[in-house]
Amino acid sequence: MGFEQAHEAFIAQHLSARSGERRGRLERGHREAEKLFCKNVWWKLHGHFDGLHPEYEVRDWRGLSYFCDFVWIGPAVKLVIEIKGFGPHVRDMDRQKYCNELNRETFLTAMGYQVVSFAYDDVAARPELCVTLLRLLLARFQTQASPLGTDKLLEREIIRMAATRPSPLRPVDIVQHLRIGHRTALRALNALCAAGLFTEVRGPTESRVVRYEATDAAWRLL
Repeated sequence: MGFEQAHEAFIAQHLSARSGERRGRLERGHREAEKLFCKNVWWKLHGHFDGLHPEYEVRDWRGLSYFCDFVWIGPAVKLVIEIKGFGPHVRDMDRQKYCNELNRETFLTAMGYQVVSFAYDDVAARPELCVTLLRLLLARFQTQASPLGTDKLLEREIIRMAATRPSPLRPVDIVQHLRIGHRTALRALNALCAAGLFTEVRGPTESRVVRYEATDAAWRLL
């Protein structure tokens, strides 16, 4: 099933389960920006819309209804996803609306939601960045279908480390962060290189490997 057909079925399913203002809000609120997020980011990451709820109603700290662009309900998290255009969310926003938006996000966090926002410009022009960032976030809450062995857990943690560092990893970085031996760190890095998940970075003289850099394939595992 292609995106257009899947997206149409996704929206139709949620419309059929709603009535009144909840249905009207979905009909009015799911527009270009939201569909673009579905196509450019969510569909590329997952290939389905399981667990994703468009125009999801929540209550703010005043008891007033608020419709989030999306809420993803997973086994260990309720993730609020907002797509924010520069105009309505920055240029055209007055001080009171700005305060209300920040207070709402803080309140939702206090109520157990994880709140994340993407700029419309990134969704439209740099969706690969949004995919990478969302993958990193969801990896914290998604469980493995089968348990990972110790070596695989170590390799996965090294990939996570690489995602948080501005430069390629040194073996000493892994030793200090994970509190493991130097040989263990090198063995894990060599395994990652053999799997095509990392590449070696050699020093100025090309005589020895000094750092290890994650490849695009590594990010897809997060």
